[in-house]
Amino acid sequence: MRITVMKFGGTSVADPEKIQRAAERAVAERRKGRGVVVVVSAPGQMTDELLTLAERVAPRPDERELDQLLSTGEQVGISLFSMACLARGAAAVSMTGAQAGVEAQGPHTRAQIVRIRPANILRELHAGRIVTVAGFQGLNDAGAVATLGRGGSDLTAVALASALKTGSCEIFSDVKGVYTADPRIVFEARKLTRLGFEEMLELAGAGSQVMQARSLEVAASHGVSIHVRSAFHREPGTWIVPKENNTMLEKARVSALALDKNEVRLSIVDVPDRPGVAAEVLSVLAKRDIPVDMIIQSAPTHRGVNDISFMTPRAWASKAREALASAAKELNARVDLHEHVAKISAVGTGFRHHPWVAARMFETLAKNKINIHMIVASDLRISCVVDAKHGETALRALHRAYGLGKSR
Repeated sequence: MRITVMKFGGTSVADPEKIQRAAERAVAERRKGRGVVVVVSAPGQMTDELLTLAERVAPRPDERELDQLLSTGEQVGISLFSMACLARGAAAVSMTGAQAGVEAQGPHTRAQIVRIRPANILRELHAGRIVTVAGFQGLNDAGAVATLGRGGSDLTAVALASALKTGSCEIFSDVKGVYTADPRIVFEARKLTRLGFEEMLELAGAGSQVMQARSLEVAASHGVSIHVRSAFHREPGTWIVPKENNTMLEKARVSALALDKNEVRLSIVDVPDRPGVAAEVLSVLAKRDIPVDMIIQSAPTHRGVNDISFMTPRAWASKAREALASAAKELNARVDLHEHVAKISAVGTGFRHHPWVAARMFETLAKNKINIHMIVASDLRISCVVDAKHGETALRALHRAYGLGKSR
């Protein structure tokens, strides 16, 4: 049996009409004679609503109990989706992550999938049923529900496609594909027809909200191609593939831009300039599993001290600041938190050997009187941190400067 794996995000199943429309796609695929596995997110803003409810009960909810609560959003989604399929005359059954054989490990709220045992799914597929699986969750060694972090339904879909050996999966959302920039901010943004895994992974890491970065890592390592497309239009979207052909391998190419407003900048200021200090600072964060990005250490001053700065997701700001406070006390340093910042990134290929890409970014920002706080560059990405109030201006200006518009 040939199997199709489809994933519908929260906006695609936000209300009864959208659930019915999504179910029609699954039923149509089943009527082609294919096995259909559908991964469903929590409808609409249900996850955020549950999180807000938890924080009203307890300012810092216990993470195990939080996983128990948040996982119910996806269970609402799969039940309603299966009901919609059944109402259209198609046999269907819903499964939680545990029932689908998704095994996870790691800390609650950010667990990782270790394996999928798809026997239950395969049995239902061979019985002719559409199998609707709750995304974002698995079962850990203690027999408890463990969620997979924001965007975890993407990870569930890719991992299922790998376990079922489908070779690809379809990711449905409220966007038509991957664009050269956020089309809600840049009107001239173009939809890309194909993109390589490496570039898409960089875009995700730079703050693009299209797909979870971890899901792309799994897709790349297991050779699962991904079709990102709209749940509300029939036109093709963007294929994310193992390797995108580029006939001009020696030529630098800017594929897309990303703007991330969901990170903060943290600095530990006036730390002693001696071996091991950076390790002390970062190990404090590592022990608490706090994610960091764009780590920069300044040159030492005449006083023999320097600063270490990095970016971290806004949701982790308080924990990161608390963790750094203890390290700062030991080092006789201080911690600064800068909340009103944005990260603007250009993603493509060949940047390392073609300095014009970076030069154009800096020149464009300078012409628009936008100051740069931090810079990080690699062969695939150049990222700058700027004041949050300039983020959208920077995105539009750079989109024009790199000639990424629709007329290209």
